[in-house]
Amino acid sequence: MNAKTVHPPLTNLQVELLKLFSRELPESDLIAIRDMIANYLLEKAFLEADNAWESKGYTPKSFQEAVNESR
Repeated sequence: MNAKTVHPPLTNLQVELLKLFSRELPESDLIAIRDMIANYLLEKAFLEADNAWESKGYTPKSFQEAVNESR
């Protein structure tokens, strides 16, 4: 396989990460970057969940009722 051919193509995020990691970084920096990415994605997931919760009109009471019904 030709080294210049990548299947599937890289995403814009993958390209940026490859640029970032093209040089050596201390392990502590790698851990900090991984934590920042994880926190960013977690925040996005929480926002999506909040939007879904709000758009469906859920309340804490309706959620608890659904949990109780599933048992």
